[in-house]
Amino acid sequence: MTTNHRPSPPSRRAPRGSAAAARTVPSAGGGAPAGGRAARGSARDKLIAAAHQTVRRKGYAATTVDEICAVAGVTKGAFFHHFASKDALAVAAAEGWTERARPMFELPPHTKLEDPLDRLLGHIDFRLAMLEGPIEDFTCFVGTMVQEAYATSPAIRTACEASITAYCEALAPDIEAAIARHGISHGVGAMSLARHIQAVLQGAFIMAKTTDDPAIARDSVTHLKRYILMLFGRG
Repeated sequence: MTTNHRPSPPSRRAPRGSAAAARTVPSAGGGAPAGGRAARGSARDKLIAAAHQTVRRKGYAATTVDEICAVAGVTKGAFFHHFASKDALAVAAAEGWTERARPMFELPPHTKLEDPLDRLLGHIDFRLAMLEGPIEDFTCFVGTMVQEAYATSPAIRTACEASITAYCEALAPDIEAAIARHGISHGVGAMSLARHIQAVLQGAFIMAKTTDDPAIARDSVTHLKRYILMLFGRG
């Protein structure tokens, strides 16, 4: 039976459930609002949280050790007790960013859906729901840092690569299961699509910075959802 009904285009606003989940799941960066102190914990944890917060707001080069210590509420002596240099903190903070991102793959309601394609689309809706408020609150610490340090610090570049790859590897199983269940056009592989999703997100963050407005980022992620729907024949 044929029908003239066409699917409604994806909304540039995430569904209510995704928006609620984005408010309850901590952002990957953690830390405190701009200008505030980092969260409680050990001096090392405070320094990492302060790096996440400050680098996303100012960039890696413009962020000083003194500023990180002030945001963390620890002394400079405590900094050098834990880290030999600012670059050493950056590497540890990239590893910490990966750990702070794990809840988004475990806690939101869409992760419990039976159909892997619904889980994948739920993840995109969840990321869309995060694109609210100050730019530094939703942009990526490792994406911000590697743009500045990729040519000057191999250790930072490698740590950022590992963090971004970990995100793709966490997303790939649902993509692979969705391909197995529904098929996919153009012979797209799971890791390849996961990397594309990450590339769109990173690009969306940059676009939001150029306008100082998350709206343009939401538009990019909405296009991403349309693309995934078309790949799986739902467009």
